[in-house]
Amino acid sequence: MNLKELFNLRQSTREFSDRPVEDKTLEEICKLATSAPSAVNLQPYNLYAVNGEKAKQFTKYVQTNGANKWADGCPAYIVIQSREPHAVMRGERRVSNEPFIANDVGILAAYIVLAAEDMGVQTCIIGLRDEKGIADFLSVTENKKFPLIIAVGYAAENYPVRDKKRRDFSLTYKLIK
Repeated sequence: MNLKELFNLRQSTREFSDRPVEDKTLEEICKLATSAPSAVNLQPYNLYAVNGEKAKQFTKYVQTNGANKWADGCPAYIVIQSREPHAVMRGERRVSNEPFIANDVGILAAYIVLAAEDMGVQTCIIGLRDEKGIADFLSVTENKKFPLIIAVGYAAENYPVRDKKRRDFSLTYKLIK
């Protein structure tokens, strides 16, 4: 599949089949995604794959206030934890990645969902979450920030690939010469 096909095929999937996602598949998705660029190459994140029975228990942390009921059928999750900011010396300059951590997490998430789709696995990026509950579930005692959770699984049979409805490109793109 070429990149254009991949971009057009990838979508937020909210209905998964009963087919389990293999641990090795989750690991490969995460491994591919960590090739994403990050500010000062500090890769300010940790990844947790939650699969099988643990995924069923985890679901409640992305269903706050009754949202994301569809997640009941999700067989796996990739949890992105953001790490504390760091600074490094570049020559005589001290450079911090602090202003860029959210950008780096977003880029990583894009790499995750595209790597998954390329492997025939569908995803949905979830922003609504219970960070305290997630930290407790994962036994994380520091850096309890989990900016994005990605639902991972195989789309239900006959789940439609939807047409991309986007803002008119002429309103989005401007060439300045």
